[in-house]
Amino acid sequence: STVQSESFSMKPSFRLARPARLLAALFLAGGLLAGAAHAQQPLDAGGVEATEGKAVYPGQELTPQILYQLMLAEVAGARGQGVMAAQSYLDLARRTRDARIARRAAEMAVFARQTDLASDASRLWLELDPTSLQAQQLASGAAASSARIEELETHLASALARLGDKVGPALLGLNRGLARIPDKALIRRLVNDLTQPYLDQPEAHFARANAAYTAGDAAGAAQALEGALRLRPDWEQAVVLEAQLLQETSPGKGIESLRTYVAAHPDAREPRITLARLLVAAKQFGPAREQFDELLKRSPDDRDVVHASALLAMQQGDRPAAERYFKRLLELGFPEPDTVRVYLGQLAEEAKRPDDAIAWYKAVEPGAQYVAAQGRIAQVLANRGKLGDARAHLQALAREAAPADQVQYVLLESQLLRDANRNDDAFTVLDDALRQSPDNPDLLYESALMAERIGRVEVMEGRLRKLIALKPDHAHAYNALGYSLVDRNLRLDEAETLIRKGLALAPNDPFVIDSLGWAQYRRGKLADALETLQKAFALRADPEIAAHLGEVLWMLGRKEEAAKTWRDAAKAHPDNTVLADVIKKFKP
Repeated sequence: STVQSESFSMKPSFRLARPARLLAALFLAGGLLAGAAHAQQPLDAGGVEATEGKAVYPGQELTPQILYQLMLAEVAGARGQGVMAAQSYLDLARRTRDARIARRAAEMAVFARQTDLASDASRLWLELDPTSLQAQQLASGAAASSARIEELETHLASALARLGDKVGPALLGLNRGLARIPDKALIRRLVNDLTQPYLDQPEAHFARANAAYTAGDAAGAAQALEGALRLRPDWEQAVVLEAQLLQETSPGKGIESLRTYVAAHPDAREPRITLARLLVAAKQFGPAREQFDELLKRSPDDRDVVHASALLAMQQGDRPAAERYFKRLLELGFPEPDTVRVYLGQLAEEAKRPDDAIAWYKAVEPGAQYVAAQGRIAQVLANRGKLGDARAHLQALAREAAPADQVQYVLLESQLLRDANRNDDAFTVLDDALRQSPDNPDLLYESALMAERIGRVEVMEGRLRKLIALKPDHAHAYNALGYSLVDRNLRLDEAETLIRKGLALAPNDPFVIDSLGWAQYRRGKLADALETLQKAFALRADPEIAAHLGEVLWMLGRKEEAAKTWRDAAKAHPDNTVLADVIKKFKP
């Protein structure tokens, strides 16, 4: 069934503990009584009045019959009789004309995987609460699954008509409500048909613009936006979308349109934020920062703006400003404080304040950032000449960690040892861990690479082949094995076959593309190698790719281009040994 329960945040109550099951019906009944206290406006024939996009529910008298049927539905659900529960709720919703009961019927039907029931309940829910995006989404999904698009259109048209002069918010929600329909051209047709009676409303044109853009018609979207702005010239939402379309079709024009707008409307938050983001995307970091600074003057406690300003300052290398902004984020209660602490640790490292860096990393709590933060603590210690302390730190954490995290600490320790040029010790750490977890893909891969570094080629090949057998979709295992053969000028046909398998799994990976270029070079296909390596280098200006590209250029007689490629790469990566070796080989 295409009707899934992700549209609902509330789980059916029969998943609760048994005493709560009967209480669920009473809570819902209490909600019906509460509706009477909050119904402040007269109701139309459908029983629901929409006020500013929110349904006002009817005052419902809780009769013994209604209470009985509510409890009957919940008990049926508790006994696993989802169809009976959904049918009971749907029957009650039809009699009471209460959108809350219709929603409950839809939830029960979805949980019971009854597409037809879910469709009936969602259409009734939509009829009773036309502003509900959840009802629109479920109704459109059910209609798409059963080819009942015309029926959906009829119900949506009726629901919109009943909203009168409060139809605007519902028009804005049309595209999201119909998003479950996979055919974007069909969504556009539906939106155009449904908005036809409301073309005196700017929201109708905006809905058409969204539908056109989603269907791939940027010109049509721009035309629809002109209609929206003609009716409401200063509508920020339409101004922003128009600028985004302009920037996409004519780079620079979207930025200029927003500059003009914010000059005339200096307090416009969303247009200015969008302007700043477009400037960042265009790599105009200075002007972008000016816009964020302007936003901060007006809203110094806006967490989104402070966060963006912090990242931009960090991008520009302005550590004092970045630190100031990140600390302010913590004061403002940023929802991801550990991410901020990691950034502050990195900034302290860059400023050569290792004690401050360690303090920030230690403040990171267990969670998504914890292992990486502990790795940074170890790295800071190693950089201070305390490799033993760094290893002890990681080993102590590994002893207490869950198995998955234990592997991460082992990998971190091996990296420290490799950076210290202690390759034999790094291999030993990985090899010892692999004895405990012989089929761990990460350990197999990293220990294979380290085995090659210390000259144990047979171990490397054996572990990569085992990894491929365990994980046939591991692109980098094919690539590593193929490249190792190419680099030693062995079994080149087999090597290229392995690399091409890796490339099929990761077609845009610059390192796999580089391996293929190097294999072509080894096989004497210089023109093919040049084309392949240029593609890899365009994707990533890595020093080792530059070394290979320069060598091919040199062998093709294009020595000046080769020298320039190496020279530029050496400026950016002065410590890369592969690059240094190839330069020494051809320009001793």
